[in-house]
Amino acid sequence: MEFDEIDYGFTTRQVQVRNISIGVIDQGQGEDVLLLIHGLGANAKSWMKNIPALAEKFRVLALDLPGYGKSDKGYYQYSMDFYADVVSELLAALSVERATLVGHSMGGQISMFTALKYPDKVARLVLISPAGFERFTPGEGAWMRKAVSAEFVHDTPIRNIDINARATFYDMPDYADFIITDRIQIRSAEGFDRYCYAVSKNVAAMLDGIVWDRLDQIRQPTLIIFGTEDGLIPNPYLHGGRTREIAEIGVKEIPDNELLMVPECGHFVQLEKPAAVNEAVVAFMTEK
Repeated sequence: MEFDEIDYGFTTRQVQVRNISIGVIDQGQGEDVLLLIHGLGANAKSWMKNIPALAEKFRVLALDLPGYGKSDKGYYQYSMDFYADVVSELLAALSVERATLVGHSMGGQISMFTALKYPDKVARLVLISPAGFERFTPGEGAWMRKAVSAEFVHDTPIRNIDINARATFYDMPDYADFIITDRIQIRSAEGFDRYCYAVSKNVAAMLDGIVWDRLDQIRQPTLIIFGTEDGLIPNPYLHGGRTREIAEIGVKEIPDNELLMVPECGHFVQLEKPAAVNEAVVAFMTEK
């Protein structure tokens, strides 16, 4: 299966940003715009259980980041700056002056970075299992860069694809099986090598694009959502500990925030407990 053959369940269109074609789902209407930003290794399909409910009240945009899904894949200079610029320029290309950024995992860190770099373009933040709160020492970062090489991503066995996907859930629902099946089917796709390059370089981008020391500079109202049984945050190999302790970093540092801990839920909160996420986002967006 080729990347552009993945069935998202929604129509996607291509939007040109610089020399990069970005795949975008565009649903709903309204003055308030939500831009959904997926995490490492994923794509806009990861919002399949959120787009219909949110689009009833807002205009909802879900993009494939460069390197992923239906967007162009290249040997870009991946960084948080790069992705923040892409987000800003995508909004401009869509004639959106301000949007609420809804970011999952790496998408959460990109959202925070964008809010810091382009504060006038970001109305609010919804951070779902966000990367960026947890701190890594230089030694830990060096280990992670070495461990997640493009070759490692490329050669991941099918059994490990299954294990890795299930580790992002507390109790993986059947409808989320696409995370496994789609990942297996794109292994022979044109552009798969460049996808693997993106995943590897994005790990380094998150380590280099530090935001934990600037959380107190975030001025947008912020909703933080974590699953209580997140198996990825904190990093299970390096830190262990409780997810709540990482969530409390954001609560302590971000001036205007609220926290939702979703019980019996893993890292992929928006897929595992979509009703809880959708309800929380709608309530947050309608607050004065």
